[in-house]
Amino acid sequence: MEEAEDKIYTLDDIARELGVSKTTVSRAISGKGRIGKETRERVNAFIEQHNYRPNVMAKGLAQKKTYNLAMVIPKDYTADDVPFFRECMNGICEMAASYNYDIMIAMIMGKNLQQIQRLISDRKVDGMIISRATAGSGVQKFLKEKKVPFVVVGPSDDPDVLWVDNHNQEASKELTELMLMKGIRKLALLGGDSSYLVTESRFRGFAQAHQEQGLEPDDSLIFMGIDNYLKAARAVEKTLAAGADGILCMDDFITDLVLGCLREKGVHVPADIKLASLYDSIQLEHNTPTVTSLRFDTRELGRRACVLLLQLLGENIDAEQTPLTYQVILRDSTK
Repeated sequence: MEEAEDKIYTLDDIARELGVSKTTVSRAISGKGRIGKETRERVNAFIEQHNYRPNVMAKGLAQKKTYNLAMVIPKDYTADDVPFFRECMNGICEMAASYNYDIMIAMIMGKNLQQIQRLISDRKVDGMIISRATAGSGVQKFLKEKKVPFVVVGPSDDPDVLWVDNHNQEASKELTELMLMKGIRKLALLGGDSSYLVTESRFRGFAQAHQEQGLEPDDSLIFMGIDNYLKAARAVEKTLAAGADGILCMDDFITDLVLGCLREKGVHVPADIKLASLYDSIQLEHNTPTVTSLRFDTRELGRRACVLLLQLLGENIDAEQTPLTYQVILRDSTK
């Protein structure tokens, strides 16, 4: 026979034990609805005595919530995107779990929003966190039309959208300044998709650093839209032909491509040309030579995005907020 102390109580059990209705118990637990003070205290005392924990699904039905959140990422992400998504997701999951929410992954391909539309129409999630790689896909417009709470990881130029991002412009400016102060005067910049706002932020930092040093960026040494080895090889070839003495890459993926191109041409870093990245990764840390990079706290970025979304959903967040910071990691590639 099951011992009373081991019994798992349901709302029906509590109502029966106390001689009240199930609705009364539910109101006492939620703190909503009219209920006498004495009755509320009786229910709360019983709950505390028997260590009752509300079933999340039942609680969700009562509040018309699923206690599910979705993180939206591109279906065509590359292996080089995995570290960012993993760290960001870890932060999101940690924060969500502490408030009894679970995380679902939603993928979109280009402007195809079928999975997002299905999640919303089937009422499977309460809100969404949109990665910066998918922010321009039309998903923001769709979610606004459907009045679905969401937060963007990365900058947004929409004043009605909540977003959180690393200090990309400030960090880009600092690393660019460091390279210019080392005497580099023909600094090439290699970036990815210029439609991404994060790319724009990093470019502004690059340009601002030049201006504050009384210099002008050389337009002939700025290459955007680099997403494969062939494009990187062409940019590197033009960079070397122009006599550049430094290369600044906007992320670790492009940096890895550039390193391969330079090795193929027998160009040595940093003896022949200095190199740095505006985003760090473990590959750059263990490369030969090790690569000077910007390190961001991506896990905290995910936590902060989840906090904003939970607040939109009405949760009272008491977690301590760690400031989003970055570090310039000086390594062998700029010596």
